[in-house]
Amino acid sequence: MTEKPVVLVTGGSRGIGAAICRSAARAGWLVVVNYATNAAAAEAVVADIVNAGGEAIAVVGDVAQPGDIEAMFATIDSTYGRLDGLVNNAGIVGSPQRIDEMDFARIDRMLRVNVTGSILCAGEAVRRMSKSRGGNGGVIVNISSMAALLGSAGQYVDYAAAKGAIDTFTIGLAREVAIEGIRVNAVRPGVIDTEIHASGGLPTRARDMAPSIPMQRPGEAQEVADAVLYLLSPSASYVTGAILNVSGGR
Repeated sequence: MTEKPVVLVTGGSRGIGAAICRSAARAGWLVVVNYATNAAAAEAVVADIVNAGGEAIAVVGDVAQPGDIEAMFATIDSTYGRLDGLVNNAGIVGSPQRIDEMDFARIDRMLRVNVTGSILCAGEAVRRMSKSRGGNGGVIVNISSMAALLGSAGQYVDYAAAKGAIDTFTIGLAREVAIEGIRVNAVRPGVIDTEIHASGGLPTRARDMAPSIPMQRPGEAQEVADAVLYLLSPSASYVTGAILNVSGGR
């Protein structure tokens, strides 16, 4: 049992997730870096944290698989004996398609990773954090997207719909568990220059979209991480049910 606070960051091996992991470690959290397939990337994040004097472990688990989620939280229990923070960051996009081109498999995977996985992880976190269950309280931060407001027509309407669900879930869960010592908020990144665009087949999307952003540039992963760390921190002690746009004004 550690005395330091423990935070789980899903999808923590790359992009925004990796930046959140490194920032959380600098802020004094013990960090659980979740990854689905790229063990080397997750271990590189852990190494960065350890080399900087922090503590972290990498834990495999696909948030689309309930058994993986249960095993991931069991590892946290056996390693640290507590959980104080959860960042639901794991997410995917697909290649740009209209809705009439999408098949069931794509939509099913999109919702299982981006929505169902976040809800299941939150449930596991609440079981451990809730003061009504003997916990010490805690913080959940969900990573949404400006796509939830803009709709992503012609590109990722399924992804946008999934992030809209995350917005609604954030508000509802915040109200449900506030009395139990758990704060729940979300961050809506705009166009951020990370690897996720390449995974959707548009590696230059962030830079290409700069002219459409009021600040005339894409954001950086660290800028999103800074917002997440604020919501995780005691400085946000009276903030719950909030959704913070980090979008350069888009």
